[in-house]
Amino acid sequence: MDLNSTLETLRRALTTAPNNGFLWLQIAEVLDQLGRGSEAEEAAREALVHLDDDAARQRARALIKPAPAAEGGGSNVLKLVRGGAREDEGETLTRESLRFGDVGGLDPIKEEIRMKIIVPFQRPDLFRRYGKRVGGGVLMYGPPGCGKTMLARATAGECEAYFLNVTIDSILDMYFGESERKLAGIFESARAKTPSILFFDEVEAIGASRRDIRNSPGKTIVNQFLAEMDGVSSNNANVLVMAATNAPWSVDSALRRPGRFDRVLFVPPPDEAARLEILRLHMRERPVDRDVDIGELARKTADFSGADLLDLVERAVEGPLVAAMRGGAERSLERRDFLEALKKMKPSTREWFATAKNYATFANTGGLYDDLLEYLK
Repeated sequence: MDLNSTLETLRRALTTAPNNGFLWLQIAEVLDQLGRGSEAEEAAREALVHLDDDAARQRARALIKPAPAAEGGGSNVLKLVRGGAREDEGETLTRESLRFGDVGGLDPIKEEIRMKIIVPFQRPDLFRRYGKRVGGGVLMYGPPGCGKTMLARATAGECEAYFLNVTIDSILDMYFGESERKLAGIFESARAKTPSILFFDEVEAIGASRRDIRNSPGKTIVNQFLAEMDGVSSNNANVLVMAATNAPWSVDSALRRPGRFDRVLFVPPPDEAARLEILRLHMRERPVDRDVDIGELARKTADFSGADLLDLVERAVEGPLVAAMRGGAERSLERRDFLEALKKMKPSTREWFATAKNYATFANTGGLYDDLLEYLK
């Protein structure tokens, strides 16, 4: 049987066993022998998603060529800066790292991140002694505006690690293969400067379920993402990948396999104590009258996200600000300003929970949404 006939036979077998990693590996090897390198690499990455055998995974890795380096050495995609700092002109870095104290509430989530992420970065000697690797992946999900991005930045600040907020537009490209190359370049940048934290917001845009994009070019980006998180051609030690999503049901299930996003954290709206703290943070540099009872506002804002609370303060500011702009006397923010703003607002999280409840109730495979169900009780 010639190679083309063998390939056709393997592909027919794959239609009845699409998750068979060994079939994908054989297809990749045959494609490589036929000189169809890019197709062989795609099949090899698909094989890695399903293979558990180390020897077979090594064969698959051998078929995947490392991403080409940018001219001048290293990636020209994005730069990493220490602890969430900004890079000014030249080589000067300014330290403005966010800390957990700057993020109101979410104490249980902070503690979980501290024990699972921060301590390993701060005590690598202890983890080496027990043979536990430092790094991995953390996926945060929940309604929008509840602090997922701030938690990622604060984690980098607490770890004093290099931090890179990866935006979707820095990856997606209209030309074939460019998105995959850019994604590989980002990971190479992180591996070159450790300890480092990569943060992918709206991760479903590059890690969408391949069942939903079966005939889309986006499938190759997902495969590349999986390969990079596995460290196919490099070592991901001391590289932590954090991601956030408002739609965890749209993220490919293979991304949640151990070794990838093996820690999935539900980030809920702030509770009353957290709302009190968040409101204080947003009011600390504003002229606020003594008649404003922050505790009262915290009680009246159940289900409000952190972003909703900021919007509440911003709306309350509009009254005295507009009056001053029209030539009136400047005055402090008063209780009536906040109560008037509250009348015009509803929690933005309720729509998200209406959708999420259906998934949590009927699609809780492997207990993914246990924390969400507990919250909804």
